[in-house]
This record gives sequence, C-alpha cells and structure tokens, in this order.
Amino acid sequence: MKKALCGLLVVVSAVGVYAGTVLATPQSGVMTTTYAKSSFDSLDLRAKSTPAKLWRAHLRTHGLSDFYVVDNKFSPGGTSGWHSHPGPSLIFVVAGEITNYHGDDPTCTPHVYTAGQGFVDEGGSDVHMLRNNGSVQAETVAVQFVQSGATRRIDEPDPGNC
Repeated sequence: MKKALCGLLVVVSAVGVYAGTVLATPQSGVMTTTYAKSSFDSLDLRAKSTPAKLWRAHLRTHGLSDFYVVDNKFSPGGTSGWHSHPGPSLIFVVAGEITNYHGDDPTCTPHVYTAGQGFVDEGGSDVHMLRNNGSVQAETVAVQFVQSGATRRIDEPDPGNC
C-alpha cells in the first residue's frame, strides 16, 4: 500500500510539473540583460523636498533584499509572456512603445507607454504581459526589488482574457 501511494504521489507530482510547464507562457522575441544585481540589508529610507508638503518618499524593507536593473529589448510582436514578480518594479520605456496587459482585467484593456514614460508593477499577485505592438524595436529598463534569494520572474499561465 505504501509503495502504491508513493508511486501515485510521484505520478501526480510529475503531471503537476508538466501541466505547469505547458500552461506557462514564456517570453518570445525579447532579449533580456541583467545590468546589475546587488543585495541590501534592511532599508528605511526617507526623503523630502523643502517644503516637505511638495514631495516625500519612503522605502522600507525588512530582511535582505536583492535589487536588479534589467534591460528588455522587444522585437516587433515580441512579448514577455504572462508572468509576475514577487516584489515591485519601476519600468522605464526607453525606446519605442510597449503595451501592458493585466491578467485580472476581464476586458484586456491595453495600457500603452511610449519612450520617456514609465509605470509601476506592484508585484505579488499582479500577473501581466508586456507586448511590442509596434513596428520598431521597443526597450524597457526595470528596477526590481525582491526578497533575497527569491526568483525575480515567475512564468504564469495565460489567464484567458486577452
């Protein structure tokens, strides 16, 4: 009985891994380069302008964090595939035009950003896909931070809304 149960667990695990791989939507037509990665101790950063009512910033982390600077070059039609990140990202569009789609948006509303614009990916459960719908190469640079040792990018299944 123990052997049968162990065998069943192995089969179920293998099917789960296979299904997860099949359902994942990896990137296509994208060249990704990690420019920098550094680990930092806990942070409690505060900054403000004078007078302080005009602008303030606060960044606080607990435990070790890994910070990344990542460059993504998207060929026309290139896609990041559906994915998420365990921490937030600040994305700068440095060339062309990039469209962001959110997995939890039933209408699949495109959010279009052009060179010189930026947007925030909050991380966590935010499943999204970036795509170059234009006819020229698009490029983004992302600053990402995650818990130390965490996977920076997690491939996700197609949510079926786009």
